[in-house]
Amino acid sequence: MRIPAHSVCTAIRDDIVAGVHARGSRLTEELLARRYGVSRVPVREALRTLEAEGFVVTRRHAGACVAEPTEQEAADLLEMRMLLEPLGAARAAQRRTEAHLKVLRGLVRLGQDRARRGTSDDLRSLGVWFHETLAQASGSPALTSMLTQLRHKITWMYAVEAPLSPVESWAEHGAIVDAVARGDGERARAVTALHTERATGAHRLRIGSTGERADRVRNSQHAVNTASPRH
Repeated sequence: MRIPAHSVCTAIRDDIVAGVHARGSRLTEELLARRYGVSRVPVREALRTLEAEGFVVTRRHAGACVAEPTEQEAADLLEMRMLLEPLGAARAAQRRTEAHLKVLRGLVRLGQDRARRGTSDDLRSLGVWFHETLAQASGSPALTSMLTQLRHKITWMYAVEAPLSPVESWAEHGAIVDAVARGDGERARAVTALHTERATGAHRLRIGSTGERADRVRNSQHAVNTASPRH
C-alpha cells in the first residue's frame, strides 16, 4: 500500500499495536519501505520516533526490532494512566472551552443511549473519543501527547474486556463532564481517578507475541495472576 511519507510512523505504529509486526520481529527499512510504498528515508525517521516511544528497540547485529515489554513495564503504564488521566480532568475543569464541552456532552449522550439499549458495538470507540477529547480539553499539548502514547501502548499490551455495567461506566463519564463543566477540578480529578481504577480491572495482559495467554490486572499495585489460555 502507498501512504504519504509523513504518515509512515503512524502506519507502522498501528501495525505494531495490531500485531501485524510481532513482538521481537525485525523491522528492516527495505521491507517496510516496500510495504508502505515510500522511500527508506521516512521509514528510517519513523523507526527513530518509534524507538523513542518504546515500540522499537535497536539490537546489535539485528538492527531495529519490535520491542518486547515486560509485565512490569506493562503494569507501569496502567499506573501512569491512573495518575495522568485525573490530572488531565482537573486541568480540563479550568481550561476547557465550550466546544470541548459540546463534544463531551454529545459523546456522553450517545454512550448512555447505546449502553441502555444494549448496543455496545461502538461503545469502546466512543470511550476512546471521550478520553481523547477530555485530554485535549486540559489545554496541555504535552499531557495530551503523553496520554495518547499511553493509550497506544496499553492497547498494544492489553486485551480489554467490556465493562460489566456499561450503563454505570457511562454514568461515570457523565459525572466527569458535570464536574468539568462546573469548573470543579478536585471533583473532576476524584471521579476520573475512580473511573480509571475501575477500568483497569478489565485489562488482561497479552503474553507472548501471539497473545494466546492473558493476565487479569486487578490494579497496578497488585501482582499479575496468570490466567488460562484464551483465543
